[in-house]
Amino acid sequence: MANTPHGGALNDLIVRDAPRNRELRDEAAKLYSIVLNERQLCDIELILNGGFSPLAGFMNQADYSAVVKGLRLVNGLLWPVPITLDVGQDQIDQGKIAEGARITLRNPQDDSLIAIITVEDVYSPDKAVEAESVFGADDSAHPGVDYLHKSTKQFYVGGALDAISLPVHYDYVEHRYTPAELRAYFKKLNWTRVVAFQTRNPMHRAHRELTVRAARQRHCNVLIHPVVGMTKPGDIDHFTRVRVYKAILPKYPQGMASLSLLPLAMRMGGPREALWHAIIRKNFGCTHFIVGRDHAGPGKNSAGQDFYGPYDAQHLVAKYRDELDIEVVPFQMVAYVPETDEYIPADEVPEGTKTLNISGTELRRRLKTGASIPDWFTYPEVQTILRQSHPARSQQGFVVMFTGFWNSGATQIAQALQMSLNQGGQRPTTLLLGETVRSELASELGFSKRDRDVNIQRIGFVSSEIAKCGGAVIAAPIAPYDAARKEARRIVEAFGGGFFLVHVSTPLENCIANDRTGTYARAQKGEIKGFTGIDDPYEAPEAPELKVDTSKTPISQIVHEIILLLEKEGYIGER
Repeated sequence: MANTPHGGALNDLIVRDAPRNRELRDEAAKLYSIVLNERQLCDIELILNGGFSPLAGFMNQADYSAVVKGLRLVNGLLWPVPITLDVGQDQIDQGKIAEGARITLRNPQDDSLIAIITVEDVYSPDKAVEAESVFGADDSAHPGVDYLHKSTKQFYVGGALDAISLPVHYDYVEHRYTPAELRAYFKKLNWTRVVAFQTRNPMHRAHRELTVRAARQRHCNVLIHPVVGMTKPGDIDHFTRVRVYKAILPKYPQGMASLSLLPLAMRMGGPREALWHAIIRKNFGCTHFIVGRDHAGPGKNSAGQDFYGPYDAQHLVAKYRDELDIEVVPFQMVAYVPETDEYIPADEVPEGTKTLNISGTELRRRLKTGASIPDWFTYPEVQTILRQSHPARSQQGFVVMFTGFWNSGATQIAQALQMSLNQGGQRPTTLLLGETVRSELASELGFSKRDRDVNIQRIGFVSSEIAKCGGAVIAAPIAPYDAARKEARRIVEAFGGGFFLVHVSTPLENCIANDRTGTYARAQKGEIKGFTGIDDPYEAPEAPELKVDTSKTPISQIVHEIILLLEKEGYIGER
């Protein structure tokens, strides 16, 4: 039978409050609303469906303090991670949020009603203490600490929830189970012993081997239970990962494994998080849980050292073994032995035996460059999926953005570069000239600093969408402000596109001398206000990918230098 939930009963608030749903909806429509953020939405889904049993709401100050200091709720029950609803002073003032108030909580994706919170208290946390206690250090190199200080608002609101509706998902619905549904599924399959495997990464042959070994040793079935909420920044997106998990499932013996997705917002809290993950899997009905080496570890701290030891998580979970009521299976590192073509536990490899491994960093390098990935490491189906989502550089999109004074020659270089790239025919190339963007995308904008920044932001957004689909973009605005250029780079690179800033550093006097339209003359007379280089500043980039000057170098040579740069970085040509 499925494991007993943490605290003795599954706290399924959706089922509890279903008879009052119409009444709650009518009330919620009249109350002050808070639109949840992504983390809060993940948290509330697991509160409402019982995944965070025994919690029935966001923690009040007493429970919060007890968890931060001692890993326990006020009632003494083990709970290692604070689950809080953070709000700002503006929300407190607007909604008159105070003890006894009832506040509607809404889905940020569609503004739908999720729950009503009855406020027990509003309190200001000591974030430094929370960081030290929960994460082990007040170091912003830790993504959990960084989020705490940069994204979490000033106050926490504690209180019980009345459930209205779970968030609606439109992706992989067939693999999204609530704790009650998963427990019923285990019962239908006659699974009485289930080992859960937590992951936020794609799975490969080694993962299949270690989960099968765990199942063999504990006489269990396997639940692949990946996190599809918030994970570590830079992780592979969950759409790609779930396609990988689905491709892995047929590699298990018939009936041994199943897949269920967990909408959890990870904190990357190492030992405490491992304990938390074990409790959550217990609530979902699992009897066993695999705790990995450096489980939920965030990587290096500001001093370049690991935040946690490789086995700290396993040690903390072992400390509370008797209270958890879920058997923890330590992650066994496995190594590939080419001589016998098998994976075996690293501690069972005979001394002197040759083993092979590919690190996560090396895998990302191979995906990035298009280098081969051996079949001993992963399955061909998995490699195909990863390459579809992470094509080689020669198939990735990129953006070349020019910046410089008006009439510096940037427009002419951009037009010539487009012709050169189109000649190669490797990918479609879009040209975004400053004048074109102004007329088609930003006709309502003027030339104030704010309007100029918005213009570059729009160029960055459009460019990122094109690059995300594998296209090339050549953008030639004036882009006088450094911060706006950096934001455009951030937007493009966030979607995996390459970004190359080319500073056309043609001196202002040359730009003026070659102006046959009289535009500079009008600006110098004060007929045109806010003209870059005349009465508005130009902030030269400190480290562009390329710096050119049309007063010294022919456009054909400049284009050739850009082509060489793109080839060097692997975006054009074949290797």
